Amino acid sequence: RFHNYTDKQILDYLLDPVRYDHRIRPQERTQVNVSVLLLTLSSPDESSLKYEIEFLLHQRWEDQRLQWSATEEGGSHLNGLLHEGRLWKPDIYFLKHGEFKTPLAPIHISLRLYPNGTVLYTLRRHMTLVCQGNLKIFPFDNPKCPFAVESMSYEETELKIDWSPTEPSINTATSLRAHNAYLAKNETGYCDTRHTWRGNYSCLRVLLVFTRDKSFYISTVFVPGIVLVTSSFISFWLDINAVPARVMIGVTTMLNFCTTTNSFRSTLPVVSNLTAMNLWDGVCMFFIYASMLEFIIVNYLYRNLGLRKRAAAARRPSRPASADPLRVPPPPRTPHEHLEMKEQHPSSNHRASPGGLSAEQENSLLRPAAPGLAGLDTSVSATDELGGVGGERPAPSCGVGSGQRLRAVASVLAWLRRPQLLPRQLPPKPRIAKAIDYFSRTVFPVLFGVFTFGFFLAYAVIGPSAEENWKLIEY
Repeated sequence: RFHNYTDKQILDYLLDPVRYDHRIRPQERTQVNVSVLLLTLSSPDESSLKYEIEFLLHQRWEDQRLQWSATEEGGSHLNGLLHEGRLWKPDIYFLKHGEFKTPLAPIHISLRLYPNGTVLYTLRRHMTLVCQGNLKIFPFDNPKCPFAVESMSYEETELKIDWSPTEPSINTATSLRAHNAYLAKNETGYCDTRHTWRGNYSCLRVLLVFTRDKSFYISTVFVPGIVLVTSSFISFWLDINAVPARVMIGVTTMLNFCTTTNSFRSTLPVVSNLTAMNLWDGVCMFFIYASMLEFIIVNYLYRNLGLRKRAAAARRPSRPASADPLRVPPPPRTPHEHLEMKEQHPSSNHRASPGGLSAEQENSLLRPAAPGLAGLDTSVSATDELGGVGGERPAPSCGVGSGQRLRAVASVLAWLRRPQLLPRQLPPKPRIAKAIDYFSRTVFPVLFGVFTFGFFLAYAVIGPSAEENWKLIEY
């Protein structure tokens, strides 16, 4: 019948207003089969709840008024894209989708008419979906992006919209491009909720479930947090006296953690129920701050209290009854110097000491203060009695020289021992300070490890499995 006719001539004949009225439905109850082909998926950033999708909407229906006989020379279908305004088309619109982007050119991709009257109409749309995410377990949630398509002016008794029985309801293109959007699941169905104020209209619904890039958050949030918190624990292994190093570690980790947290928080949704992220940041900050407080307490116990007691304990055995504690004792004199002093000052045997005591009395007072040197006076006196220096019997004044010599040796030994303190002589407070450091080396890492394990178990494993609801949101 249409032998050697072009597509335009055939369509002009079929769409002649005398024979075809595009305002009338093809049948009493027209059925339109719909399918979606996803082209691109994108998101402004990893933490956004808005996703942009570009897709092709295929609509297929039968119109007996557009049947024609194919010829061997002709093609298998007619290209009616230029006659798009003269055909009846279903008035489908989108429900609860967010917003459409700037119309893409061209919007009408194809319009094909087959010999049996089947019409295939394809639209290209680009829209922004407003998704729903469980921000309590962010970033381990899976945002859900629902939307629906519905007839605008025909009720279900006049126009039935259904998913295509011959191809997948939602399919992805082989050249699908995804930017910060990872499609985990999709489902299609029918709208169960009816809007009584509108009537009974045929409606299809779609649910796109996205997942977030967990590796992005692990590398930018959790790994830096773990590194900074464990770095603050290094101060427990440093010596108590390494004050600059411990202060630098505490302050540096605190500042770095605050900087990292603030830079990441600027990209998060401005909401108040970021439970998982708030908990992670709060606990990490607590451990870093607790390590700084631990150092302050240990330093106070060891220095302010410990040094006072150690200084008092070191001064107590070395301080003579009448000696100046700041005076450095003179070096001991040799026996030859004592003989010279005897010849120059023969009356020195009975010269009183600056404290009003004789040499013998000072010697007797010094002996208890220098245990271990008590036998030194006896041995020296016995030597003097046997022959003195040079085989001559010493003068009676040599006892004064021996007392001065003992006093000098005892003072030097006490002065050398004063800044030193054996570990067993540590007062109780410094021992407590060292014990706090010792236990902190184990307690802090163990507690943080338990928290980290429980955090990921609760929010990354249990939370998504308990909160995930694959039922479509009803419209």
